[in-house]
Amino acid sequence: MSARCLATLATIDDVAVMTCIIKRVIPMLSATDDNSKRMGAVEAIAIIMEKMQINIVPYILFLIIPLMGRMSDQNTSVRLLATHTFANLIQLMPLDGISTGPSLSQQLISLKETQRDFLEQLFNPTSIANYKIPVPIKTELRSYQQSGVNWLAFLNNYKLHGILCDDMGLGKTLQSICILAGDHNYREQKYKETRQDDCTPLPSLVVCPPTLTGHWVFEVEKFISKRHLKPLQYSGTPLEREKLRSHVKRHNLIVASYDVVRKDIDFFSSIKWNYCILDEGHIIKNGKTKVSIAIKQLNANHRLILSGTPIQNNVLELWSLFDFLMPGFLGTEKQFNARYSKPILASRDPKSSSKEQEAGVLAMEALHRQVLPFVLRRMKEDVLKDLPPKITQDYYCDLSPLQVQLYDDFSKSQAHHTLAESVESDMPPNSSHIFQALRYLQNVCNHPKLALSVRHPQYEKINQQLESQKTSLSDIQHAAKLPALKQLLTDCGIGVPRNDQNDDLVVNQHRVLIFCQLKAMLDIIENDLFKAHMPFVSYLRLDGSIPAASRHMVVTTFNNDPSIDVLLLTTQVGGLGLNLTGADTVIFVEHDWSPMRDLQAMDRAHRIGQKKVVNVYRLITRGTLEEKIMSLQKFKLKTANTVISAENARMETMGTDKVINIIRIYPRNFTHDNSQVTSSNSANKTGNFSLTPTSIKCLPKLWEHNDYEEEYDLSNFVKYLRS
Repeated sequence: MSARCLATLATIDDVAVMTCIIKRVIPMLSATDDNSKRMGAVEAIAIIMEKMQINIVPYILFLIIPLMGRMSDQNTSVRLLATHTFANLIQLMPLDGISTGPSLSQQLISLKETQRDFLEQLFNPTSIANYKIPVPIKTELRSYQQSGVNWLAFLNNYKLHGILCDDMGLGKTLQSICILAGDHNYREQKYKETRQDDCTPLPSLVVCPPTLTGHWVFEVEKFISKRHLKPLQYSGTPLEREKLRSHVKRHNLIVASYDVVRKDIDFFSSIKWNYCILDEGHIIKNGKTKVSIAIKQLNANHRLILSGTPIQNNVLELWSLFDFLMPGFLGTEKQFNARYSKPILASRDPKSSSKEQEAGVLAMEALHRQVLPFVLRRMKEDVLKDLPPKITQDYYCDLSPLQVQLYDDFSKSQAHHTLAESVESDMPPNSSHIFQALRYLQNVCNHPKLALSVRHPQYEKINQQLESQKTSLSDIQHAAKLPALKQLLTDCGIGVPRNDQNDDLVVNQHRVLIFCQLKAMLDIIENDLFKAHMPFVSYLRLDGSIPAASRHMVVTTFNNDPSIDVLLLTTQVGGLGLNLTGADTVIFVEHDWSPMRDLQAMDRAHRIGQKKVVNVYRLITRGTLEEKIMSLQKFKLKTANTVISAENARMETMGTDKVINIIRIYPRNFTHDNSQVTSSNSANKTGNFSLTPTSIKCLPKLWEHNDYEEEYDLSNFVKYLRS
């Protein structure tokens, strides 16, 4: 019977057509040697679903699991259509059980009951049975980590893919290692017993930032015997990597950086992987980059993304992540924009109609329903009751006279006037010029050295001015942040001459991570502050000049040697994935436009294993561009938490009655108070907004239009530069 005939029949008798689908069409999905049969079966299900609409709800359980088997089909057309159809069905699953629908035969009722367990586990991860890891793990899993492994095993069992986006520092690496070792052991044992081709042992691939390649190998060897997982760090020069290829067959786990995979994509895409795990997977958030395009060419049975910050700027980033996990699940990028991004943005406009606002609400809710079964997120404050608090403080300082002069000179310059004129005339300014100007102002705020080059128009004048004052650019008095940093370190007991300390004091009470954006700023701190004014500070550095293969040794040395007071890091190299619990104080000298990068960096110390309260200090120059950067960070955090947060991380928070009649959204509240000290372990009160058709106007608490207009738009941003 053709798909069109089935569609015609569906208008007459739902039970008859679904019985036909279950008995005749679904078996065709397993025709692995016949692409046309599989494609025809998926097409039939897609057409029937479109024809029956809501009437298909009682039959979803008969379709959902067979379709999952085709979401990894080797035929691209079958895979994309199956994934798209699955995505539409998954949104209707919360409605299952509202009504039993037409009477089913006893055979169909029995079949439905056997598959209902899947529904319960998909929407309520806490109901998943414990997965017994079949290999020895050299540690004891915490209860939430066992729950995470259970969830990963559930995805594995049903050939699903997902994002483990636990808060930073909760052990995503360990949970991943457990499922890796368990599944490799299962395939190995089953192949020995059955010799089936689909159980042939395959290697797995972990892709991560270069700083973490050594960390992954260390963690695997720490928790798992080489008998079960034998990792290979695939790195080095092109010649060294070429030599390593002959060793790949002797290892069942390859660890490589994103850039290396991009460069050697012909090699990596030629291998069938068991697991492909992307650590810090938000790196592929832009689907148009060369790295993202290369990563999406990898062929793997199971795909997993690890990220403490899956959305850093906007919901479109989520599309790119799922385009790797389940291509077609969220449609094409154009379809995703039309279905989700545009309605959500339009609903934020104060001039939007009630219909547009309702469309935005429904788009957000549909996105929640569609992606959250494949996203697991737990927050530190919810699962680590024994973790000491993290206290964040903004440490304000005033620009030095030289910095004020440079900042004011820019406001009088032609570059500033050109940008201002572009804004006033509504003409789009040159983006590269804007970012150059913003980078220049950031450099002025950090240190005049970074802004004054020999090509600077004021270079000679300022040098003569400094000579007349018998001073130089290297004097810390010319950079507001260096005296502030010196004071903070002194308050921590760091850099104090030994004869001023108690004789019995062997090491300092506090140890510090200092983050900068630029390696040049680290050079200034090292040479102009430590060597010139604080010779008793013992420190290490971790930046781009340290080879990737050596970075883990720097981390290990710092954690294991309490006599080392400070670790200097760039956010780009040291802000991802590392465990730096040897420190209890974090100082940001510079700040990233993305709040997620700074959050990632501060949580290098605030994670499992930390025994002390973690104090985070953010050095901010008052009345400058940096205050606007912090405001922009606040806006982006609100955007990210609208889609994925601890409050909406599970489908069990979306009861069936709420899906139909009411939509509840739990936004995080972010307050901005320069004097306020916030603790991550303090109780966070969130507003609960009940939404009915008559209360649509309540919703714009999520993304406020003023924030978007004033903070996110670069042209308007220029207006706030100090003039």
